[in-house]
Amino acid sequence: MTDSLGKGGGSGGARGQQARPPSFYRRKQRGTASARNRVLGWLAVGLAFCLVAISLTAYLKFRAVWDSIDRVQVTGLGTRPPKFNTALNILVIGSDTRSGKNRRFGAKITGQRSDTVIVLHIEPGGRNVVVLSIPRDSVVPILSCPAEAGTGGQAAQPGQVEQINATYANGGPGCLWKTIEQTTHIHVDHFIELNFTGFEQVINDIGGVNICLPFAIHDPQSRLHLGPGRHHVGGAEALAFWRARYIGEGSDLQRIQRDQFLMASLLQGIERTSLLSSPTKLLSVITDAARSMTTDTGLSLSTLTRIIESLRNLRARSVQFVELPTVGYPANPAWVEWPPGDAPLFSAIAHDRSLPKTASKTRSASRVALTALAHTKPSPSPPSFVRQYGGITGSTNVCHDKQAFAGPRHGN
Repeated sequence: MTDSLGKGGGSGGARGQQARPPSFYRRKQRGTASARNRVLGWLAVGLAFCLVAISLTAYLKFRAVWDSIDRVQVTGLGTRPPKFNTALNILVIGSDTRSGKNRRFGAKITGQRSDTVIVLHIEPGGRNVVVLSIPRDSVVPILSCPAEAGTGGQAAQPGQVEQINATYANGGPGCLWKTIEQTTHIHVDHFIELNFTGFEQVINDIGGVNICLPFAIHDPQSRLHLGPGRHHVGGAEALAFWRARYIGEGSDLQRIQRDQFLMASLLQGIERTSLLSSPTKLLSVITDAARSMTTDTGLSLSTLTRIIESLRNLRARSVQFVELPTVGYPANPAWVEWPPGDAPLFSAIAHDRSLPKTASKTRSASRVALTALAHTKPSPSPPSFVRQYGGITGSTNVCHDKQAFAGPRHGN
């Protein structure tokens, strides 16, 4: 039996060696594997082609969005304050221009003014953000600025002052940029300007925003007509709320307080809907914002992408809204000026350092404890701004803003 198995070819030779399959089977196996490899190869090529097509389409779409942004070459900034760190300081301007699509807000009103002036401080990595609001009625020195963006520029007038929104009207965003740097000593990296129409469209793209009113408001100036309580509003009503000045005390300082609650509510809505994690929704917002946006030519696509990426994981509670403390300007009761006690605040932002809490938590900038602030010094660590500095965080309840409406004018 053993000999016959050893010689008979059943086991085919050496003990334990497997018999080789017939040649026709080997050819069939090789043919099947070859066909399978060809199919997989074509699938890989097809998938690669689809990925390239999708990427190219996305790139072209984003490139078209990027190209729709107006750009201004900013010059004549003079001797600039030093940049101490990798934090980003962006000058955000809300323009009240009535040109183009903004004619419906009042075609008879000529020129343009900075209805909103904000220094947006983004810490390295987007860990924390400070939104410093500067009142539009602030007085600032009249500096020399070249003509740009359709403005005539302005000549320096030593010892003379003007409203900060006149600075923008006379010399454009570059003049406002220069004035902010020279007066605060904060190095500004870029500016972003958005008009009324862009504001409305962005709010609509996000799906609206919640506002909370302690009483009914019927303001013909801003066209805001809403009853008391919480409201979910679209772009038009949100803009009316943003612009409303003649309620409460009727001051721009109080308007800033209400606007900060609106921005906090906006952040909460974005966080709740996970907008920043949806490329489609985010692209829609960016597309509409870009059509109404103006930036400096130095803001590159890569920098803008880096800013967006750094803010994707930002939480509302990590955003601090601060209204610049001001005092009355003796020569004109309608204007305000910045006291020396604001210097530590400017220094903290410039150096990306924290300040201790002020003794007062009062919302009104005119009531901030300036004496306590004047004696505070920037802390060398940690490199983040304080969460509470006479302002609110992005997680603040939007119905806790009654102080922002207090005063004799109820808007009725």
